[in-house]
Amino acid sequence: MNYLAHLLLSGNDTELRIGNFIADSVRGKNLKRFPERVAQGIMVHRMIDTFTDTHSIVRESKDLIRTNYGLWSSVIVDLYYDHFLAANWSNYHDTELEEYTLDFYADLKEYWEILPPRIQRFYPIMVEHNWIYSYRTVQGMKHILYQMNQRTKGKSNMQLAGVELIENYDALQKQFTAFFEELQTYSKNIIHQLDLD
Repeated sequence: MNYLAHLLLSGNDTELRIGNFIADSVRGKNLKRFPERVAQGIMVHRMIDTFTDTHSIVRESKDLIRTNYGLWSSVIVDLYYDHFLAANWSNYHDTELEEYTLDFYADLKEYWEILPPRIQRFYPIMVEHNWIYSYRTVQGMKHILYQMNQRTKGKSNMQLAGVELIENYDALQKQFTAFFEELQTYSKNIIHQLDLD
């Protein structure tokens, strides 16, 4: 899953959200440099990713685009799923999406000292262009996919993946909805288990 899903799956716990958000920029298992709840957020992120990467519904979504994108299909499907989450946000959260994202950017600033350098570098651009909020439209996703292709130095051809999003929109949305219901249950269970430990 991509950024927005990881944030939502953290519930209303700020430090868990921070950890879940920064996890891809944190290497290794030694998380002692982070506050305990942030470290737990990093672990939750990794468990969510494992659950997602091995799920049969997600595999079906990847199969729709795998011919054109190969290994990059995983990243693209993560972005597609964040689009469907953002586009249907009111089904999942009571706070309006723009307000939710702006509140989260403020939280990141509050935890600036513990953010990995990579997050600190892209933070100003992310806030200026409100990346997460832009996920809600197909046009916004096309722009994100274009930027992702630039980050891969053109190797991924992700800038073209907006075409497949439109062509497979109904099937992908149905797959996302079914999968995300299972993922929400899984995430609640692992966070509950952390709280019990």
